[in-house]
Amino acid sequence: MNPTIQQVTERVAARSLASRTVYLERVRREGELARSRGPARAHLGCANLAHGFAAAGPEDKPLLRGTAKPGVAIVTSYNDMLSAHQPYETYPGELKTAVRRAGGVAQVAGGVPAMCDGITQGRAGMELSLYSRDVIAMATAIALSHDMFDASLMLGVCDKIVPGLLIGALHFGHLPAVFVPAGPMTSGLPNKVKARTRQLFAEGKVGRDELLDAESKSYHSPGTCTFYGTANSNQVMVEVMGLHLPGSTFVNPHTPLRHALTEAAGARAVEITAHGPEYTPVGEVVDEKAIVNACVALLATGGSTNHTLHLVAIAAAAGIVLTWDDLAALSKVVPSLTKMYPNGQADVNHFRDAGGMQVLIGDLLDNGLLHGDVLTIAGRGLDHYRSAPALKEDALVWEEVTAGSADLDVLRPVSAPFSADGGIHMLDGNLGCAVSKVSSVKPEHLVIEAPARVFDDQLQLLRAFEAGELDGQDFVAVIRYQGPSANGMPELHKLTPPLAVLLDRGQRVAIVTDGRMSGASGKVPAAIHLSPEAADGGPIALVRDGDLIRLDSAAGTLDVLADLSGRTPEGRALSDAEWVGTGRELFSAFRRMTGHAEHGAGLFGVNGAESATHGPGIGFAAPAGFAHTEVAQ
Repeated sequence: MNPTIQQVTERVAARSLASRTVYLERVRREGELARSRGPARAHLGCANLAHGFAAAGPEDKPLLRGTAKPGVAIVTSYNDMLSAHQPYETYPGELKTAVRRAGGVAQVAGGVPAMCDGITQGRAGMELSLYSRDVIAMATAIALSHDMFDASLMLGVCDKIVPGLLIGALHFGHLPAVFVPAGPMTSGLPNKVKARTRQLFAEGKVGRDELLDAESKSYHSPGTCTFYGTANSNQVMVEVMGLHLPGSTFVNPHTPLRHALTEAAGARAVEITAHGPEYTPVGEVVDEKAIVNACVALLATGGSTNHTLHLVAIAAAAGIVLTWDDLAALSKVVPSLTKMYPNGQADVNHFRDAGGMQVLIGDLLDNGLLHGDVLTIAGRGLDHYRSAPALKEDALVWEEVTAGSADLDVLRPVSAPFSADGGIHMLDGNLGCAVSKVSSVKPEHLVIEAPARVFDDQLQLLRAFEAGELDGQDFVAVIRYQGPSANGMPELHKLTPPLAVLLDRGQRVAIVTDGRMSGASGKVPAAIHLSPEAADGGPIALVRDGDLIRLDSAAGTLDVLADLSGRTPEGRALSDAEWVGTGRELFSAFRRMTGHAEHGAGLFGVNGAESATHGPGIGFAAPAGFAHTEVAQ
């Protein structure tokens, strides 16, 4: 193993020892009980069980009434508005058939919400996006709370959905969980053309019809959007964590291979219950090594910065305390191996065709950058994921991939990376700690020192751009009161096209914000997820127009070069009375209880560390009676 990878893993394990021990004791206690008692529903009262199979079809009702066949929960995020989730419409029937053939019985246990960040970008609904992750986790728990099940099949792809499903599943850590992807849509309009059209629209050089035509040629069919944003970063990490069947991540929807993999996922869920020889509870799969592996995969591929939040929250659900310092240390030794938009012009289909996950995982394993001795749903050892699925005479087989990349412009080996370090850097300085995605930023833009232009809302910046107020000047756009306890930490992706226009004109510009940028954010240098946020009394609330700010993404520093002492905060987050419309008023309690960005920006604590002696902060939402500033101390 690379010594830094090993050291970080050991550090995470040591830090998490108390909470992880408590968590695993629960998982193993429940697992032993499951082994000894047989399928879970066998121990329900007759009235309870009758409710559980009352609506079942004639094939499944006898199986559910009996107590010999393991039960499998299907938790689905299907809707036909999201292209990525539309293929799930037919999955329940396919999975029920596959589970029945494998000796089990499956039911749709529940659905979870699945909002589209692409639709809500720049709109009020985006302020509910991050909160939806924890809603999904809770909805997953409700689905599994019926005690009817011995394993689960998780149907989700996009931004908050997969982390939410996994967080929920980990709170039922004794149950195996198989994640079932739907795959990306086929390649459409090249990403370079789409991005250029967006900039032309921002400059007023093309109209709405031209922009809509470009967008609809890019997002054109069922499947995940093909750029390498949060959704596809989800898929890469889940496969590297051993929760997908090997090679199933980037197979297109509605193809024979996709159908075969879906059926195989259903069968595998039966095979790994506590009632078979390969019991594989999700709480054992997601351990410290798996979490570090996910971090490495994220960094090596230049994945979405949203996962600096989600990985911390996922780890916490497994009793593991992951910090941004861990990610910073890993980023220094994990090379950038892929070029997928916005980090390059290729999409995930091109990545797959270049060798994809099998080549990436194999090379990282061979160079000691991934832990190979891990438990996965495919069996013990990450070597299973060197193999690619294929259909041979209509039979699904896996074949080991021994060749290297077929396209070095898209996927490179560790021996010849695109850059020596990871695509995400952690920043620290007198403004707090933040995250910077550097994989798509030109080297000459990694360092900027310029006056601040302060905005308390992204619309203020957009209006200033349209009025020409930002022309001909270098500046750092400071967008504050965008953190999780201010307004849900929306993505500010709408800012990328106008600021990219100014960058292309030769101005030096950057972003500093306590909000998020989309996983699709590109070439504008940015310090995001700034913590502590303005609404919690962070120094960003003290910055004034004209203050010099130095952002050095290469060195990992973020500082305001001004004396902030004696200043009082300016601006404010909206009050509950003002933060209304689009259902936002339903989430006021989330604003008050959400944790800091660096702790995952969520409602839940570290699983297994619920005692009062552990204290608030690390992965915890603020307990009753604590202000966020008190938690930060």
